[in-house]
Amino acid sequence: MLARAESEGFSAVRVASVDSIPQAPARLAGWLDAGNHGDMAWMTERTAERAAPGVLWPEARSVVMLGMSYAGEGDPLAVLGQRDRGAISLYARRRDYHDVIKGKLKSVAGVLAARGEVDVKVFVDTAPVMEKPLAEAAGLGWQGKHTVLVSRTHGSWLFLGAIYTTAELPPDAPERDHCGSCTRCLDICPTAAFPAPYQLDARRCIAYLTIEHQGHIDTEFREGIGNRIFGCDDCLVVCPWNKFAQAAQETRLALRDELDALPLAELAMLDDATFRKLFAGTPVKRTGRDRFIRNVLIAIGNSGEPALAASAEALIDDPSPLVRAMAAWALLRLAPERAAALAPGRLACEPDADVRAEWANPDLRKLEPA
Repeated sequence: MLARAESEGFSAVRVASVDSIPQAPARLAGWLDAGNHGDMAWMTERTAERAAPGVLWPEARSVVMLGMSYAGEGDPLAVLGQRDRGAISLYARRRDYHDVIKGKLKSVAGVLAARGEVDVKVFVDTAPVMEKPLAEAAGLGWQGKHTVLVSRTHGSWLFLGAIYTTAELPPDAPERDHCGSCTRCLDICPTAAFPAPYQLDARRCIAYLTIEHQGHIDTEFREGIGNRIFGCDDCLVVCPWNKFAQAAQETRLALRDELDALPLAELAMLDDATFRKLFAGTPVKRTGRDRFIRNVLIAIGNSGEPALAASAEALIDDPSPLVRAMAAWALLRLAPERAAALAPGRLACEPDADVRAEWANPDLRKLEPA
């Protein structure tokens, strides 16, 4: 099995017993009770199965946890200084890992199944499975203060997959916490998404806001988002354990250079068809054009580039309220006088309450002629 996993490109393989995360039910319940999942309603479903592998599949006896590195080269945060460009999370500038890893997991699981009278099931982030606690229990790494799995060999850059099996496999020793007194991941967060070490409030997390959140993004978080238009790598990048990570070798997960530091002005012009074409096969496509352009407009509003005001104004009549609202916000940021001139007419014809609220911004009224 180990040889097959290595040949399929997995960087780490370890085994946990099916009852290795007894603390998970209480931790999950507390996180959900605090509302930290935001509007990810699916997190509240099948919680018993999510927190206990034996509930999801009573016949399972062992969990094989596998990690595949997606470490890149260079500084993923360098693009944050290019305010007229969009920053896309490192994991999303490549083929969707779900599509790549699932087939590879099936290949490894097939080796187990070939032993005879052994059943297997594979999971890649699409079933009620708590991959990170299981990976910690199996010894792949530990959940750092940013709640992401950290490996002493691969840093914060591991895609995780799980194989549940009826085979009785000897479990590996769990990994202990090696964060020490370091708080770099907590300190760098632009939106203060960590109320305490090892706790994440998804409602404040840029990755959640720009990917999972389906509605308008609250004013409180817009400036902190900067030019991050899909995801956020800040807390991952600054982890000291990344110094041991080597660039990923799996060719099917190679970075697409054409998705690095894309001009915001060009992204703002994407319609649904061109959006789908540009991001075909990547995780970005799953968010959809409207939410993506919402994010692009926030980045435009944060750019400080008056020349991008035209890109925002061009979208004030977009069919999506998500887009129209952020077009108004971005225009106010970059060309306040122009926004003030347009506001009365927009308020007279805008049917959406959230969009109207952007045009009714008190800052605009200060600019209106007496």
